[in-house]
Parts: sequence; structure tokens; C-alpha cells
Amino acid sequence: MRIVVCVKQVLDPELPAEEFTIDRTARRPVVEKARLVMSTFDEIALEVALQLRETVGEASVVALSLGDRSADDVLRKALAMGAQEALRIDASALEEPDGVQTAAALAAAIRGSLWPADVVICGRQAADTDAGQVGPLLAEMLGFPVVTNVLRARPGPPGTLHLERETEEGTEVVEVQLPVLLTVTNAECNVPRMPKVRDILAAQRKPVPVVGVGDLPPEAASPWTTLAELDLPQLPGRCRVIEGETVEAKVEALLGELERIGV
Repeated sequence: MRIVVCVKQVLDPELPAEEFTIDRTARRPVVEKARLVMSTFDEIALEVALQLRETVGEASVVALSLGDRSADDVLRKALAMGAQEALRIDASALEEPDGVQTAAALAAAIRGSLWPADVVICGRQAADTDAGQVGPLLAEMLGFPVVTNVLRARPGPPGTLHLERETEEGTEVVEVQLPVLLTVTNAECNVPRMPKVRDILAAQRKPVPVVGVGDLPPEAASPWTTLAELDLPQLPGRCRVIEGETVEAKVEALLGELERIGV
């Protein structure tokens, strides 16, 4: 079984607010000094893939990313966590790829360099855009069925997977034929493992092959979406000091003020 996990490099979601800045002209975050990491749900997707490999036994896990040379860092983290192979798609031919173009580039790489793929796993959504589009789009382009919000994946009868997925009503159990694409959400059973120091060092020595985006279909030749504006929300604040001679007086004044402003 070949398991392909799609991972994305993003700005660290834990970046302090005062360090997050926007280039309003270019409509993009300023990333020169910011830390770049693997997208949160993609890291969880990798953990689900590694657990599935451990259960299946005869399986390989390949990490795949679309990005520039800096994306090698997240691929090396995937190798340190336990992926056997990594592949980067050079994004230089795509100025600002949207979800359609990203999915098309991933599909071209999977069909070109990583075929046959039995299971493709993506995070539920990216930590930067929160769009949640690439997984289902990629499934459509590969011709795979898609199961979203997966919590856990285990082998079922030959040629199938036994899946648990999150719904608004609870946990749903699904059995699906291979090949299949999964999008993964978080749960206590799939917290990403911490790579050992020796595995981190070994991953630094492993090669990360690079391929081009390939021949994208006509519908992915240009972006389907355009970012009209990107800005930081302004959160105005007001401060009023509640005064009083005693604690009781201060409490009374505070309650009166809260009632006045409709809290």
C-alpha cells in the first residue's frame, strides 16, 4: 500500500500578534523573519498515515508538498516523523496558486511520480487560509472517492479501509474501497508524534527530490480566485476606572456601568 500525505508550509499559527504584519500592497503576510512550520492539520494527517502503516505492515508513506526550497524543511520534518520518502513540487511556475491550481499540481505529481497511490491523505484545512478546498478538489482530479473529517483509519477487508469520521451528531463509521482520499481532523487518538533527535539528524541527510508542476489542465492554467484585500482587524478598546470608597461601592458602580452598556 502506498500512502501519500500532502503537507503545506505555513506561517507559525503560534506567532505573536505583534510580530504578524501584512504587506497591504502585495496582499500577503510578511514572512522574512517569521517562523514557517508544517500546517497543523497536515501534521495530524501524517500521524494518521503513520498509524495506518503500522497497522497494515506492508505500506510506505510519502510526504508531498508544493512550494519553494524552504518547503524542504517541512518535508524533512515528515521524514523525521517516519515518512520513508518526500517529494517537493517546485512552485516557481505558479505565482500565487489558489486551491484549484494547488490541487492540479498535486494530482500531476501523484499521477506522474507517485503512481499507483492507494491512499491520499490531506489535512482538514490549511492553517493559513482555513479554506478546506484542496483535499476534495484533489480527490475529484484523481477520480478518487473522498471521506472528510477522518479521525482514525484502519485496514478493513482486502482492498478497503475502516474509517471513523467526525460529524455534528457524533462519530460515523465508514468502510471505503481503495483508492481513496481522506481529509483528517484532530482527536486524542491522532496527536502528532515527536520525532527523536537521531531521526531529525538522519532526515537532514536524506535527499528531497524536486519535480515541476507538470502540464496542468486548462481549467488550472490560471487562478480561479483573486485575493481582493488582506488586512489586520482593528480592535478598538476603551478603559474606564471604576472608583469607590469601599469594595461594595466599587461593585455597585461596576454593576451599574455593565447594565448601562447592555452587558
